[in-house]
Amino acid sequence: MPDSSDSKNTVKKLLAANRSEIATRIFRGATELGLRTVAIYAEEDRFCVHRFKADEAYRLSKEKGPVGAYLDIDGIINIAKERNVDAIHPGYGFLSENADFANACKENGIVFVGPRPEVLASMGDKIAARKKAAELDVPILAGNEDPISNADEAIKIASNIGFPLIIKAAFGGGGRGMRVVEKEEDLARLLEEAQNEALNAFGNDSVFLERFIKQAKHIEVQIIGDQHGNVIHLHERDCSVQRRHQKVIEIAPSINLPDTTRLALCEAAVNIAKSIGYDNAGTVEFLVDSDTNDWFFIEMNPRIQVEHTVTEEITNIDIVRTQILIAQGHDMHSPEVGLPQQEDIERNGVAVQCRITTEDPENNFTPDTGRILTYRSASGHGIRLDGGLGTTGATVTPFYDSMLVKLTTHAPNFDIALQRVRRALREFRIRGVKTNIP
Repeated sequence: MPDSSDSKNTVKKLLAANRSEIATRIFRGATELGLRTVAIYAEEDRFCVHRFKADEAYRLSKEKGPVGAYLDIDGIINIAKERNVDAIHPGYGFLSENADFANACKENGIVFVGPRPEVLASMGDKIAARKKAAELDVPILAGNEDPISNADEAIKIASNIGFPLIIKAAFGGGGRGMRVVEKEEDLARLLEEAQNEALNAFGNDSVFLERFIKQAKHIEVQIIGDQHGNVIHLHERDCSVQRRHQKVIEIAPSINLPDTTRLALCEAAVNIAKSIGYDNAGTVEFLVDSDTNDWFFIEMNPRIQVEHTVTEEITNIDIVRTQILIAQGHDMHSPEVGLPQQEDIERNGVAVQCRITTEDPENNFTPDTGRILTYRSASGHGIRLDGGLGTTGATVTPFYDSMLVKLTTHAPNFDIALQRVRRALREFRIRGVKTNIP
């Protein structure tokens, strides 16, 4: 369980161990708390907007490369120590679920804005997370209990699960290391593909098999825990609109989900979080069978997520601000944090998020690169934009995720929120790179 003492860690300077959109989002939350902010950037990101949004910015090692620079634990910790940084927020992706990074922060007296290292270690392993859910009598999909080592073992396990099934990376997400298998003769080939992709993306080729539901809603519950044993949920999001197992559109709260199912998911999410002493922001994810409304735990993400904006809009709670204060040891219901009791958490209207990406819809959504020659964004009532490279003159490189800006609308109901999405997308004018805007 987390430490429930009254000790607080005073933070005056915070570093975002990330880039682009989420780094900017972190700086905004930190600045509103009166903190000095520090950006880091790879050489290839030297013109990225996030470095200019912070009070200080420092270049990472050139030798590590465009991605490796953001994974360089020693390099990031050294910058933090040299610049008297009190806290590090990892954002999402990169080192956000890395227990070694959280440990390195702890060992150097730096507040890690996220859950404890041991929680990261347990929830970062999807197989271990499935076992924890099963111990709590939370439904899980049929699957195997240990990583798959070879095709023969996979075929034996698949005979018990049945087809279709899905191969999943045990230590990763974002759609990588995943393959849907419709029939046995494809299993060996797709297993090898998934293992290779998982190894390249996460440095670990561990995968497992799980029953695949063709018609399913992907529902996730936003939870907040603190170091005093409190855990609440901030309602749920529907993330069913995906491409290649990656989310494209998110809605909060979910649409057409029975209240009994909604309440059961939120209760299960809180129980899982409490059982591990969860002490920051996180998300518990479920699949809901569209035909039967049966639901199943699939994983927990021990970090902030891209789609947190829709939850912020319907609850009027700043999740990043909350993360920073909880990491300093504040009780979530204290005057400093100010979160209501569970029964008083708002659920006001409907919010929809669209991820605008630099991808070419006419070329199988291949990521596009180049210089943004024109950038004119949407605005107006009920429109929120969270951007990273959304400026005229910015250069989109091939090294990073293709997301350009997140569009979030908020309205009294789903129909109006959707109309605002359509109106906002029509207002965008982006030239120089292809985008997924219709």
